[in-house]
Amino acid sequence: MRILFIGDVVGSLGRETISEYVPKLKKKYRPQVTIVNGENAASGRGITEKIYKGFLQDGVDVVTLGNHAWDNRDIFEFIAEAKKLVRPANFPKGTPGVGIVYVKVNQIELAVINLQARSFMTALDDPFTKMDEILKEAKKRTAHIFVDFHGETTSEKQAMGWYLDGRVSAVVGTHTHVQTNDARILPQGTAYLTDVGMTGPYDGILGMKKEAVIEKFMTALPRRFEVVEQGRHLLSACIIELDDATGKAKSIQPIQISEDRPLME
Repeated sequence: MRILFIGDVVGSLGRETISEYVPKLKKKYRPQVTIVNGENAASGRGITEKIYKGFLQDGVDVVTLGNHAWDNRDIFEFIAEAKKLVRPANFPKGTPGVGIVYVKVNQIELAVINLQARSFMTALDDPFTKMDEILKEAKKRTAHIFVDFHGETTSEKQAMGWYLDGRVSAVVGTHTHVQTNDARILPQGTAYLTDVGMTGPYDGILGMKKEAVIEKFMTALPRRFEVVEQGRHLLSACIIELDDATGKAKSIQPIQISEDRPLME
């Protein structure tokens, strides 16, 4: 099984990049499952039903979320019916939506799980304990398990990777918007990448207009950050190959596409 995972889609430039490149990436890498993190897709904060359906029309199989999941209130109107939308599983009991979905590939199912870290973020339920609970059920259905771990700190993401080594197929981080250079297969067969990076504006700061961010650092005064809506774009992703029989990872390859790193078709 081959999985294409595309990192945090930011604003309209990110959505345009998905529309342009998902067909090209599918043609080049031929993934059986395509997953996109869409928690920043609506002007940098949250997601709408129109955007969610647009991703599916572009060829995305599952959309994961994160700490900005609820920033656009439109989500409360459609999340219950959105069968391919996954919010962090460690939100408290009773939170709308689900933390795991299953995608069938021929005779194999892939479980896609979304978790949110806690360091420098909202104090949600313990993601490690929650993962143990989810795995008890997921393992009854499949050995092929992909985890999007949405978190701030490298250490917490690495801890989750090692904690799940040999128990899931892949742990890939999101949230920090900068792709890390540590893609590897852990000793027990789990693919790992601390952060897959973002998809959207290439010339902003984490997708936001540079001037306000720089001024905030220089003055320590509050500033409103706005998403870059025009200009060059960036796509950050990874392609993961799993063993069909065991669910163990065989390879993980980071992908970055920009003006400086054009896609070689």
